[in-house]
Amino acid sequence: MSVPAQLLRACPTPSGPCGRPAGGLGGHSLISLDVSLDNAAISALLERARREVDAGFLPSAQVALGYQGEVVAFETFGDATPATRYAVFSATKPFVASVVWQLIAEGAIDPAARVVELFPEFGENGKEGITIEQVMLHTGGFPYAPLGPPAWADRSQRQAAMANWRLNWEPGSRYEYHPTSGHWVLAELIDRATGRDYRDELERRVTGPLGLGRTLGIEPADQGGIAELVAVGELATPEELQAAFGVPELPTGEVTTEILLRFNEPASRAVGVPGGGGVLRADQLVLFYQELLHNKAGLWPADLLADVTGNVRNRLPDPLMQTPANRSLGLILAGDDGRSFIRGFGRTVSPATFGHNGAAGQLAWADPATGLSFAYLTNGVDLNVVREPRRGTALASLAGVCATAP
Repeated sequence: MSVPAQLLRACPTPSGPCGRPAGGLGGHSLISLDVSLDNAAISALLERARREVDAGFLPSAQVALGYQGEVVAFETFGDATPATRYAVFSATKPFVASVVWQLIAEGAIDPAARVVELFPEFGENGKEGITIEQVMLHTGGFPYAPLGPPAWADRSQRQAAMANWRLNWEPGSRYEYHPTSGHWVLAELIDRATGRDYRDELERRVTGPLGLGRTLGIEPADQGGIAELVAVGELATPEELQAAFGVPELPTGEVTTEILLRFNEPASRAVGVPGGGGVLRADQLVLFYQELLHNKAGLWPADLLADVTGNVRNRLPDPLMQTPANRSLGLILAGDDGRSFIRGFGRTVSPATFGHNGAAGQLAWADPATGLSFAYLTNGVDLNVVREPRRGTALASLAGVCATAP
């Protein structure tokens, strides 16, 4: 079912975020908005998302678009429902960062300060000079630092692990994506700056006020309706890798299929891994990004929000793709260098677009030029690392033209 673009806010469940009773098309409740959306473009986007599921490449997927503070299109394909939640992996990172932004505004955290000023134990093994800004920009120098189950479920064990971490390179000297390590540090900083648990603080400060509920650290009793992750497809051949990336083999990093599938485990979902353990629907993701565009709830000072959504502080090149990082304090910006598709934004968005994608092809961003936000989620962990980014580029490019600049 395609939601007509000229209608538009969709409530996925009877108690959904817009607080209206279910009804209308396919259980969606709709209200009319004065919008500048392209119905044909939205239909093309939804059909492209449907095609991947109908072809058997993915078990299910969700697509959502936000505009003018509302959800304007929301569709679920495959063996899932509009109420299904998904593991969003690294699309979690801006949520954790959004709490840090509040603490910056309150003066409880200073990005220029060293981590050890709040977390002294972290300074062991030569890490005493790392700044909070470097952690947020993935230039801290510890991308491979290990922390996994069962230690990640116990704060004291996490603290001990972080103290024992060693540097891979000099902090600030280069950029390399820190899949989980940097956000474990941010979580500990939130705990220390507030005296409360980072998962609770995220709900109390951000997702609760926005009506999104708890998105990080989901207890087993509350895990109903989360889509089970499934490995799909076949590994890309060396020839495919050479054609797509210029190398016949990609390095094996922290984010492996085995690690991703561990987020099917109730214990792993309950941990609330701050760099990749969030659980959300696509409509919730686009509402979060609408708030970053409009700040209707006033969760962040306007000048700080403008900085984190628009000020690129890290242009160092990615060591694999040799593409500038284009990172702000917690987000990625599309940029005007023709490489936005490498960063997860497709080819049609404005340079000011900001967001953060996640493993397994999850996409989430907002474009200030059009006011559009977009999210795509799936529970299919595609083994073909060539097909997955091509899918993301196609979907994000189609989403980028669903609204026109006012």
